[in-house]
Amino acid sequence: MSAPKPKFCQGCRKPFTVSGYRSHLKQTKKPACDYFGLYSSNDFEDFDEAPMDSLDSDETEDEQRERERERLEEEDDDERGASDLEAERGWEPPPRAGPSVNAEHAGQPNAHPDPIDPGIPEGAPPRRPHAYAHLRAKTFPIRFPSNLAGAPIDRPRERSAYETYQKYIDKANTNPYAPFTSCIDWEVARWAKMRGPGSTAVSELLQIEGLVSLLGLSYRNSRELNSIIDNDLSSSQVVVAGQAYEIFYRDVLACIQALYGDPEFAGLLVFAPEKHYCNADHTVRVFFDLHTGKWWWETQKEIEKRLPGATIVPVIISSDKTQLTVFGSKTAYPVYMTIGNLPKDVRRKPSRHGQILLAYLPASRLEHIANKAARRRTLANLYHACMGHILAPLKAAGTDGIDLTSGDGTTRRSHPIFAMHIGDYPEQLLVTCCLNGTCPKCSISRNDVGQDTNPDQPLRDLAEVLDALDTLDDGPAAFSRACREAGIKPVAAPFWKDLPYVDIFSSITPDILHQLYQGVIKHLLSWLKASYGPEELDARCRRLPPNHQVRLFLRGVTSLQKVTGKEHGDICRILLGLIIGLPLIGGISPSRLVRAVRALLDFLYLAQYPAHTSETLALMEDSLRRFHDNKAIFVQLGVREHFRLPKLHSLDHYISSIKLFGTTDNYDTQYTERLHIDFAKDAYRATNHKDEFPQMTVWLERREKVLRHEAYVNWRLRRPPAKDASEPQVPPLVPAHSAGEVPHAPVTAWTPIRLTKWPSVKALSFDAAAERYGARYLRDALARFIVRYRNPMFSFAEIEQGSLDIDFPFRHFSVFHKLKFLLNDAQELSIMEDVHDVAHARPRRVDKYGRTVPGRFDTVLLNDGTGGLTGLQGYHVAQLRLVFKLPPAASTELFPDVIAPGYLAYVERFTPFATPSPDHGLYKVTRQRDAAGARLATVVEVRNIRRSCHLLPVTGAVIPREWTSSTVLDTCENFWLNTFSDLHMYMIAL
Repeated sequence: MSAPKPKFCQGCRKPFTVSGYRSHLKQTKKPACDYFGLYSSNDFEDFDEAPMDSLDSDETEDEQRERERERLEEEDDDERGASDLEAERGWEPPPRAGPSVNAEHAGQPNAHPDPIDPGIPEGAPPRRPHAYAHLRAKTFPIRFPSNLAGAPIDRPRERSAYETYQKYIDKANTNPYAPFTSCIDWEVARWAKMRGPGSTAVSELLQIEGLVSLLGLSYRNSRELNSIIDNDLSSSQVVVAGQAYEIFYRDVLACIQALYGDPEFAGLLVFAPEKHYCNADHTVRVFFDLHTGKWWWETQKEIEKRLPGATIVPVIISSDKTQLTVFGSKTAYPVYMTIGNLPKDVRRKPSRHGQILLAYLPASRLEHIANKAARRRTLANLYHACMGHILAPLKAAGTDGIDLTSGDGTTRRSHPIFAMHIGDYPEQLLVTCCLNGTCPKCSISRNDVGQDTNPDQPLRDLAEVLDALDTLDDGPAAFSRACREAGIKPVAAPFWKDLPYVDIFSSITPDILHQLYQGVIKHLLSWLKASYGPEELDARCRRLPPNHQVRLFLRGVTSLQKVTGKEHGDICRILLGLIIGLPLIGGISPSRLVRAVRALLDFLYLAQYPAHTSETLALMEDSLRRFHDNKAIFVQLGVREHFRLPKLHSLDHYISSIKLFGTTDNYDTQYTERLHIDFAKDAYRATNHKDEFPQMTVWLERREKVLRHEAYVNWRLRRPPAKDASEPQVPPLVPAHSAGEVPHAPVTAWTPIRLTKWPSVKALSFDAAAERYGARYLRDALARFIVRYRNPMFSFAEIEQGSLDIDFPFRHFSVFHKLKFLLNDAQELSIMEDVHDVAHARPRRVDKYGRTVPGRFDTVLLNDGTGGLTGLQGYHVAQLRLVFKLPPAASTELFPDVIAPGYLAYVERFTPFATPSPDHGLYKVTRQRDAAGARLATVVEVRNIRRSCHLLPVTGAVIPREWTSSTVLDTCENFWLNTFSDLHMYMIAL
């Protein structure tokens, strides 16, 4: 008797016996396998969509990877959902006795329900003028008046760095991987230095018998591999207070040439300043990248007076001491460098390698100096002595210029000039030699710091400071007295003293990470905790609905320890929802407190705009003024006695810095601190932790060699073979920002949306949609949609009448549980990075571990057809219940004379937007219900959905404890639209 033929599952591609195959199909939760589940033939009478080309048995490797990626995403969603549900059930303290819930309780139904399936919402606010509306139009650039500024030198084109490198290692032009013998030889070397284990493990791997010969490697151990790529960094000594300190540094001019001449940046470099305006009248200025600021323009004017034809290379320095070990006292003091000719999106991404490790400064604490004041003075002098030694070449180069060749082989007379220093407050004081508690930029007194706002506060007088430093030869007493009168520490030789065209007080830049997130926002959270108490703040935090842009703190926020800047940013996204409606002790009105919080959040979000106009800068100034107008509430509550906070005062200088150097993402420490991982912490882990800095420099140099060789290999592989290798090939020039107009994306109100390649459910019935997804009125809503789609000019009554005649020629349809949005630049300048957004519509289920995963039906912004790029006119909030697609045969029959719609969504509507609250500026929305209390629902095309949105439940003094994060959207009736869920949402809703 022959064995039964095995059955093969096309979903998971595994063989089964006949009975095993049936059991597998009954038990499987994999969507791919469910395609071939046990359905009756009637289930597929009119469902001919599922077996599309993508479900062919000859599935490609790319399709298999895509299917696996979608499966892993679904498992991640299950893990988060199950974990959040467990956290919801955790213990929390009971509410404190307090005032009763006010009349604005969320349980009240809407008093004025609209008719079912309305058209354009009535009562929508008129379109408000947006301060950055000009940014959506083409900017009008003005070039620097002199045509010689940034112009190349009239000389033959030089070889690019890649061509010079090729000539050195591969004269025959036959091996793109040289000095490695083959692709495998190179890939193993790259893995060993970039992704592999330590040197000993690599050597042991290569000692496996026959491995080297089998792979054709040109090295037999780690030592031979190192000999191919080895090179040392420069080392020198600096003597301070009679003691020598070793520093490890690179030649700053060589670093500048490396960045300036990198072929990967050819066509991206900016060589001359520009002024950008929003209008042809040149009345509204635009600031974004460094070359659009006033500093470059004014410095160019000064140089052109003496040496016309200069190309400024703005040198940007950042320094910050960092901990190398979790336990212990090992520290490093790295100094990073980049140039302002690179666009800011290159400089702020470590993967683009637009930053260079310039030096390791001595990290000594000078504990041998017993006197603390003397120790602090010596530390300051040591820092400036080291930085002065490193940056000394900039004196002559910045004054007279040097020839630099860019990646396309063009040479220009370039002037490297120290432009900005990036660092936190202690680092800013160290660089400027200012006293603790004072401002490193202006001469405001300590007692006035943070007490009021004055964005026009003049900077410190550089001439007065330089005069004080020149008294060094008059003796220690006279020098100390002069420095004290000038408001600085007695530092013998600040590194910036003799650098050309440098005003160190204007070179100090804003620091969003430490001044706002880890400064003012950190203080604000402690003030709110003291004002309201932790119980209700945490209770509200646990009952916020989920959203892709929002992090849920299901254990509250008041007990968090060692909160990072990112966590403070996550808290800011929900902060208003934690305090709106909460009463203050003693019956004090909370209006001023709410206004103060709103003002600080406005300033925080405005400060992070990727492009600014004169008008948005005025909004920043206004938000800071509003905070100072209302901050006295914290004194009245006994939370604060004064506001002498240097970080609060530093906000006054944001506007002037943006005008000088462009927007804050040009110089935020969030980007430079990320470099500590690559250039300090990982390097330290690769050492034996003894005399680590020489080992760290060698390890980093080897990695950089491998990275440069990787870029060269990629260039060789994508470059067509040259007829004559001795003749350099001129790469085509890529249009740069400095070429004139800023690139623009086409103006559109529609968002690119992506769905999974395979449906989450292949065949869902109408009854199952009502039971599992809550789509109770799907038949009626779909019938109205079909009539309205086929007859867009029909009135509401005609749509109602026509829907009664619709008969559905299908019983099942495919369903998708997730929509992915790519939110484009809200300012339409192609400057802001695209934001990824997701909206879920999935029912309650059990994951593979048997844990319950709550259902999630997110809220979205729905475009009624008139919505624009910014503003809420033409939009309303809806809850996404079901995303589905009709079978192709049914679409053809239902839409015979028009192009059939694509993906559809069943949504439940909320009321139109009205006037925002005068205190916190948020819009209130309420579920729409009919006269019988049923939710109003409609079917729309998925393409009408702009993005997800986050709602904050409206409640009184005590939030109902029966609400949970996973159920609050269904149990609460009234909500505030959270415009602070992310920067994109803030920009389009402001």
